[in-house]
Amino acid sequence: MAKPLHRLDLNLLITMQTLLQERSVTRTAKKLNLTPSAVSKSLAKLRDWFDDPLFVRAPNGLQPTQLSLSMEQELGELFILASQIAQRNGTTTPSGLTFQLMLESPFHHIYFAELGQTIRQHYPDSQVRIRNWQSHSLDSIVNGDSDIGFCGRETHQRSQETLDELPYYIDHEVIYEDKPVVFIRDDHPLLSQAWTLDALVKHEFISILWEESEQFAFDELLASKGITRRVSFTLSDFEQSLLMTAQPHHQQITTAPSSILPYVRERFPNLVMRPLPLSDEEYQQLTIQYSLLWHKRNGHNPKTQWLRQTIRQLYQEKQPKYAPQIQKKTP
Repeated sequence: MAKPLHRLDLNLLITMQTLLQERSVTRTAKKLNLTPSAVSKSLAKLRDWFDDPLFVRAPNGLQPTQLSLSMEQELGELFILASQIAQRNGTTTPSGLTFQLMLESPFHHIYFAELGQTIRQHYPDSQVRIRNWQSHSLDSIVNGDSDIGFCGRETHQRSQETLDELPYYIDHEVIYEDKPVVFIRDDHPLLSQAWTLDALVKHEFISILWEESEQFAFDELLASKGITRRVSFTLSDFEQSLLMTAQPHHQQITTAPSSILPYVRERFPNLVMRPLPLSDEEYQQLTIQYSLLWHKRNGHNPKTQWLRQTIRQLYQEKQPKYAPQIQKKTP
């Protein structure tokens, strides 16, 4: 059973951290301006609290146990944070912070391109690490290796990538909703035909591996109609699938969320966007919710709260300019 934190004298943790650094009762006492006897008494209390020797005598000084070593990094981070808190006043902006972000590409480049510089302007001494969202990114958030993530989650009832499927300890905020569309070369023969589902699935698709899955909500919807699309290439991300789709001398097509359109217009001007030839009810089932994800333990963390507010604001500033509207076209 976990012991209540209020019963632990936090000064003991300072002794613990210093012992890990010095590996000597005498040197720890000197550094903390205490007597060796006082340090020994503190060590005895720590041993009783953790039910572990914590340190054993060795020829070259005190040797930490595995439990002590397992706490060394956390204690260091704890006292860095405690020092930052202790030095603050009403006008202080925290310094030396590290921001770790896992953001789905290229969507964060389209809507949050200024995020890194915005962080540095607000926190001048911070370090910003932005990584592409990948299948292991959720684990990074759970393990505390990432502050916040941004990615798309499907809403189809048979999808395994819905927000409802997230662990209970992951909170989220939907930034915007999107739907998949078809991207096709402007000289593709399909564009001269009636824009129907039958015509579409006669062609081969270029797909991506998303959250370690090659199946999307679109595939689930097709399966309900007894249709299977033919996938000739499976690539790692949307950028690669669009690059291949834009190449001449083949007939493959691809699908991607419509909010990627600004990226397509800039990089692949020979690609055309078309809505999937589905009814409004079917299309609604394919809604993608692009969301921020963070661990519940960071729900009231000022850094995470500031990130959420900043990302939301950056999107709102870009959204009127970039967010495309999916309009159905009658053949």
